[in-house]
Amino acid sequence: MNYYVGVDVGTGSTRAALFDGDGKLIKISNSPIEIFNSVPDFYEQSSEDIWDSVKKVVKNVVNGTPKESIKGIGFDATCSLVLLDGAGRPVTASLNEIPSSGDDRRNVILWLDHRAEAEANFINMMGNEVLNYVGGKISLEMEIPKILWLKKNLPDTWNRVKLMFDLPDFLTWKSTGSESRSLCSLVCKWTYGANPDGKNGWNEEFFNEIGLSVLKENNWQRIGNEVKAPGEAVGKGLSRTAAFELGLAEGTPVGTSIIDAHAGGLGMIGCSAPDISNNFTSRLGLICGTSTCHMAVSDKPTFVEGIWGPYYSAMVPSLWLNEGGQSATGKLIDHVIEIHPAASSIRKKIYGKMHIQQYLSNLLQTMAEQRNFPDVSYLTKDLHVWPDFHGNRSPLADPSLQGMISGLSLSSDEENLAMMYLATIQALTYGTKHILESLSNSGYSIETILICGGLSQNPLFVQIHADVLNLPVLIPSERESVLLGSAILGSCAAGAYPSVNKAITAMAGSGSLVKPRPVSYQYHVKKYKVFKKLLNDQREYKKMMNEAI
Repeated sequence: MNYYVGVDVGTGSTRAALFDGDGKLIKISNSPIEIFNSVPDFYEQSSEDIWDSVKKVVKNVVNGTPKESIKGIGFDATCSLVLLDGAGRPVTASLNEIPSSGDDRRNVILWLDHRAEAEANFINMMGNEVLNYVGGKISLEMEIPKILWLKKNLPDTWNRVKLMFDLPDFLTWKSTGSESRSLCSLVCKWTYGANPDGKNGWNEEFFNEIGLSVLKENNWQRIGNEVKAPGEAVGKGLSRTAAFELGLAEGTPVGTSIIDAHAGGLGMIGCSAPDISNNFTSRLGLICGTSTCHMAVSDKPTFVEGIWGPYYSAMVPSLWLNEGGQSATGKLIDHVIEIHPAASSIRKKIYGKMHIQQYLSNLLQTMAEQRNFPDVSYLTKDLHVWPDFHGNRSPLADPSLQGMISGLSLSSDEENLAMMYLATIQALTYGTKHILESLSNSGYSIETILICGGLSQNPLFVQIHADVLNLPVLIPSERESVLLGSAILGSCAAGAYPSVNKAITAMAGSGSLVKPRPVSYQYHVKKYKVFKKLLNDQREYKKMMNEAI
C-alpha cells in the first residue's frame, strides 16, 4: 500500500493525517498551538512552537507504518505572516513596549490580527489597479498591509528580517530548505500576479506606490522569487534533519503547499453524489472553522466587488478562484455560548455525554414541538443578530463593522441560550446568502453547496444553510477535507497521479446530501430582509455619532 501524509496548521491546533491512495483516512493526530493576544486585535504565534507541534503529530500518524510506504507529504496552514532573519531564526512581530512581548519567539502575525487597519486603508486610498484582484479593497488580514505596518512600527525587526513567509510556505521551507513559495499563498494574500497584462510576477508599480519598493532588492528574495504551483514537488524532498524530526525517510516528496481553506476546497470539490452535477464551477465550497471561507471557481476571470480574486490556478489548476469569507463563525458561536450565564450549568449537566451545541439543538427541537412550530427556525421571530463581531470580510469588505443583537430580554436560562445560539447560526447563514448573491449577480450559477470543517458536523447548521439558500448541501463522507487536500498535494509531488485534477477526482470520494425544506423558506426570506436592515441601521448610527463628535 502507498500512503500520503497531510498536515494542517489551523488557528489553534496542528493536525496530521495518514491517507491511502484512494483518499481513505487511516490515522489522525492533533496538538494545540499557542496564541499570544497581549492587546486587542494583536494575535501572534511562534513558528518554533508550530514546528514542534508539526513534528509531534506527524510522528504520531506515521508510527507503525514502514517509511518506504509513505510516498509523499503535503502541508496547508492559515495565511499568517512568518518573520525570519538571514540564518532562518525567528524575529519578533511584537511591540517592545508591551509588557512580556517583543521576544523573538513571537514571530508570526496570525491571520486574524487586525493591527494593520490604517495601512490597509492607506493602500485602498491609493486605488492601484492591484485592488481589482481583491474585490476592490485589500483586507487588513492580508500580508502586504501587515508588512507595511512592520516597516512603520518595528524598525529593528524590519532591519533584521530577511525572509518573510506565508505560514504554508514556512512549512515547506522547514521541511526541505527550499525558499520556493506557493502560487496559492502569493496570489491570494500577497498580490502576486495582480498585473494588467495577466502575467505572474510582482507588480513593481504597486510596491513603489505604497512605499515598499525595498522589497525588490535581491530579486524579491525577502518575499519570494521562485514560485511553484500547489502540488509541485519542492526541492529534493524532505531534508535529512526534517526527515528525522518527522519520522519519515529522507527525500520523501513534499508538495508545494496551500492555504488551509483552499486545502479544504481542494479536498472536497471533487466529491460526488447521485443527481448532483460534477461540474466544479457549479459548486460553492464552505470551509468552516474559526472563520468560514467560501470558495467558487470559474472558467474565466470574474470580478466581484467585496469578494477576493479572481486568482488563476490558486486552488484548482486552470480555473479562476473567487474567495469570500466570514472572519468569525465557529469562534462566534463559541463566544455567544461561553458568555451566556447558562453555559456553565449546562456543561456540568452534560459533562462527557455530548457537545453543548448538540444539547442546545435538542432543546430547540423540544421548544419548537411545545409551541407547535413546523420548524425550529420560527423560534427566533423576534430575535435578530448581525454577526460581524470581528468585522466583515465579504461581501462588504468593512473591518469596522460590529456585531448587533435585537430582541434581548432579562431571561438568562437554558432556553434563552438556545435561542441566542439559533439566531447566531441563522445570521451566519444569511451572511453566506449575502456572499452568494454577490457571486450570482456577477455571473456565477451555483447549484450545490459543499461544506467541511467542524461546523459541517452540526446538523442544525447544515440544515439551516440548505433551507436559507434553497440549495442542496453536500457533505463529503471523508469529513477531514482539509487534511485530504494537503495529502493530495503530497500524492501529486510523488507522481502518483498525472495532475492535481486527476488526484482530486480519485481521492475525493462521495458524500451525503442534505436537501432544503420548503416549510421555512419564506420565513427566512423575511428574516433576511431584517438582516440587511440591521446593516443599514448600524451604518446610520455610526453616521449620526460621527456627526456628533
